[in-house]
Amino acid sequence: MNHLVKKTILSLALASVSFAASAHRGWMLPSTGFVEKEEAWVTIDGAISEGLFEFDHMPLRMDGVTVTDPDGATTPATGAVLGKVRSTLDLRLPKDGTYRIAMVSNNVMGSYKLNGEEKRFRGTEQSVAKEIPAGATDVKKSTTHTRMETFVTANKLSTGALKPSGEGLELVPVTHPNDLRAGETAKFRFQLDGKPLPNFPFSLVPAGVKFRGTINEIRLTTDAKGEASFKLPEPNRYWMSAKYPVEQPKGPGEPGSRRYAYSATFEILPE
Repeated sequence: MNHLVKKTILSLALASVSFAASAHRGWMLPSTGFVEKEEAWVTIDGAISEGLFEFDHMPLRMDGVTVTDPDGATTPATGAVLGKVRSTLDLRLPKDGTYRIAMVSNNVMGSYKLNGEEKRFRGTEQSVAKEIPAGATDVKKSTTHTRMETFVTANKLSTGALKPSGEGLELVPVTHPNDLRAGETAKFRFQLDGKPLPNFPFSLVPAGVKFRGTINEIRLTTDAKGEASFKLPEPNRYWMSAKYPVEQPKGPGEPGSRRYAYSATFEILPE
C-alpha cells in the first residue's frame, strides 16, 4: 500500500470517528502520563471503541502519528503495530520534558460535473486535488479537520511541546496537561485557527463506563475569552471532546464549508 493511499485511509477513518454516532469513540491512551526513569519509554494504545478505553470494536490506524518533543520539534512516529482490536506504539522519550502525541487530518468530500455527469469524491486535500480532472465544473467540496492527541512527560514538566499550531480546532492547556490533580482548579483555552473560541462547549468523560453503567459526562463551556476554569473531578483517565460548529450539518455540508473536531486523553491524579 503506497503512502498516499495510507494517508487517505487514515483521514477517512479519523473523520468517521469524529462525526459518527457518539457510541463509538476514537482515542489514544498512553500507559502513563508521567515517566520517571533515566531511559524513558511509553506505550500508546489506539482504538475505536463503544466502551471508552475498551478494546471492543476496531484498532485505530496510527500511521499518521506525530510527536512534538520538549524543544517543539515535530517528527513522525514510526513502528506502530496494528492488531485486531487495537494498535500499539512504543515511544522512546530521549529528552526530559513534555511530549505531545497527535494525529491530525483534513478529509475532503464533495462532487463535480464532467461532460454533464455528476461524480463524487472523498479523500485527503492532496488526493482530491489530483482526482478532480481539468475541465470539471460545478465543483462542490467541504472539509473536515480532525485533531486527536495526548500528552506524556519524562521526568520534568515543560511547555515547548504545548504551543498551538494556529491551524484548526486546538486546545491550549494553560494548566499543564500532565499536572492535573483532583480538587484543584484547571484552566484550558480553545481556539480556532489561532483565535479564541468564546462560549464554546466541550466535555470530559471518565474511564470506567463499562463498570458504572453510565457515561458521567462532564459538560463545560469557555468564557468570553475562550477560557474555561473548573475544579478537576475525581482521579481517573478522561477523554475530552469538542466540535465546531457545535451543531453539525448532515451530509457534506455547504460547498466550501469546514468542520472541526478535537479529542484528547488526560490523567487526573489524586491530590
